[in-house]
Amino acid sequence: MARHQHRFVDEYDGIVAFGLSREVDEKSLIFYLQKFSDDTMAKALVPRLSDNEINELFELMNRLMHNHLVEKEYHNLFLKDTGTMDDHC
Repeated sequence: MARHQHRFVDEYDGIVAFGLSREVDEKSLIFYLQKFSDDTMAKALVPRLSDNEINELFELMNRLMHNHLVEKEYHNLFLKDTGTMDDHC
């Protein structure tokens, strides 16, 4: 069974736009992120990125997770290693 999910992009039938409302912005960002991380898209784009672009993207993603997730969320949501963290983390 796959541990990662990308259902939103296939199920969402709303508008994809930015600047209309916070709700539309959030849904549009999820849509874009899932399209961006599609295996075919990533395999085409990543080799074309400069070293600096790779580092910038990596640092942005890590900074956002560090700023907005507690350690347990990071392990559960990002690493998908729910069996290794104590409940108090």
